[in-house]
Amino acid sequence: MVSSTAASGSSPLTEAGPLSLCAREPHVPADRLVAEMVPPPRFDSVRFATYVPDPDQPSQTDAVGVLEGFAAGLGGAVRPGAGKRGLFGFGRAKAKSPAGPRGVYLDGGYGVGKTHLLASLWHATPAEPSRKAFGTFVELTNLVGALGFQQTVRTLSGHALLCIDEFELDDPGDTVLVSSLLGKLVEAGVALAATSNTLPGKLGEGRFAAVDFLREIQGLSAHFRALRIDGEDYRHRGLPEAPAPYSDEQVTKAAYRAGGASLDAFPQLLEHLAKVHPSRYGALTDELRAVCLTDVRPVPDQSTALRLVVLADRLYDREVPVLASGLPFDQLFSEEMLNGGYRKKYFRAISRLTALARDAKTLVAE
Repeated sequence: MVSSTAASGSSPLTEAGPLSLCAREPHVPADRLVAEMVPPPRFDSVRFATYVPDPDQPSQTDAVGVLEGFAAGLGGAVRPGAGKRGLFGFGRAKAKSPAGPRGVYLDGGYGVGKTHLLASLWHATPAEPSRKAFGTFVELTNLVGALGFQQTVRTLSGHALLCIDEFELDDPGDTVLVSSLLGKLVEAGVALAATSNTLPGKLGEGRFAAVDFLREIQGLSAHFRALRIDGEDYRHRGLPEAPAPYSDEQVTKAAYRAGGASLDAFPQLLEHLAKVHPSRYGALTDELRAVCLTDVRPVPDQSTALRLVVLADRLYDREVPVLASGLPFDQLFSEEMLNGGYRKKYFRAISRLTALARDAKTLVAE
């Protein structure tokens, strides 16, 4: 695996002063995209036993039981030796496709622990890490972009399990692409697991003409057994309110005082994100221990907002605290955005950035 320094194109961290995300132009080779299809650091140690169901939400306990049984049934999903091929995947035996849905779909609100359960399923599946993959929907489509469709099918077709986090269809092209990819993988005997805030039969509603792509959406839905997980956002359950934004001076001093922090003006960072492909946002944050932002203000348009959502996901996955001045994070997106087709992504970003802002409180001197 390529080192984070080499992949990101950045120099190692020093104590001379804060870094700048705007100065980073990461380059991520395709083999790194494949190698990193594992649960992110935040979910590296989670297991079903560490999931704490809300006693007032029986669906959470039920989901754990279903997923434990699903994982136990995957031990013989792929023939021995099927995972022993490289990036291009030649020489892998094709498994027999089982009858019925070959996947499980976790649907629920923000912060009910869907990603925790998905990562726990990955860990519990009795297969070598090279025979199971975990990534976000965006990371999966980025992998197809980097490898090509046929090569992605060959690379993943011998896996016992593919876990897809935050599964949402943002445009018609993604609908056809993912439907075709999952169909090929199911034919090869790959089990599927996914999370989303939208039931599989309703993917894409509010974003494009679902009628025109009903066939593809129904095909996706047929691959999954849906599990509804109810509950409130655990990221804020019983916790104090997120801190109010700090002053520019406080954020700047904290960035210089904290080792391994970055410091950027929020408007300039948004401009820079437009020049970096979202598949590289993880590498953009390599080796960072904190992100410090000044002059946080509402995002100007939807394209910018969606890029920010991806960055928020990568920061959250890597447990990088975010210290900011300007407006609070719940004012990043306009009312029109929060009522539109991408609203679930925006609310997820607010939830995650708020959690990271809470984590950043220790960066500010008392």
